[in-house]
Amino acid sequence: GLKYAADKGLGVVIMEPLFGGALARPGGAIAEIWSSAGLDPVDMALQWLWNKPEVSLVLSGMSDLQQVKDNIASASRSGAGAIAPEALETVARVGEKYAEIFSIPCTKCRYCMPCPSGVEIPVNFEYYNAAVMFGGVTRTLHRNLYAGLPESQRAAACTQCKECDEKCPQEIAISELMQGVHEELG
Repeated sequence: GLKYAADKGLGVVIMEPLFGGALARPGGAIAEIWSSAGLDPVDMALQWLWNKPEVSLVLSGMSDLQQVKDNIASASRSGAGAIAPEALETVARVGEKYAEIFSIPCTKCRYCMPCPSGVEIPVNFEYYNAAVMFGGVTRTLHRNLYAGLPESQRAAACTQCKECDEKCPQEIAISELMQGVHEELG
């Protein structure tokens, strides 16, 4: 999307740049990377977007006056090409660490669908990955979203028919993973 917009001379509006606040509160190894570099994950997420010449607007939800002030300060330092190379290296290390944690490489292509049992495979994987990757409040949110799915759409409804395994271009062993997805979210 960003490349297309740049090629067409279009501006891009980015919403939810902090993934519902989950990127603002990283844990474990990711928090350590940011801390050791002396960088704030919120500021860097916003700066990374503003660093792209095709991004014309970043809309970030704010819940208190301090967040408004912080975002204004971040925006005032922003611009295409404004991030130092060292900071971009840190962003790349954080991205690599997230990729390690992102345990099911589902791209939501939906080639696995429809499931004969009615399981919403990409949705289950999306909820699982978010819960595992971000933990905390995000984990609780995605467990609640899972509980809100009709029972027939949850991972627990998987009958292990393996029809989806044969269709997945990522070669994910979908039917083998469904039980673990349910154990994490159910």
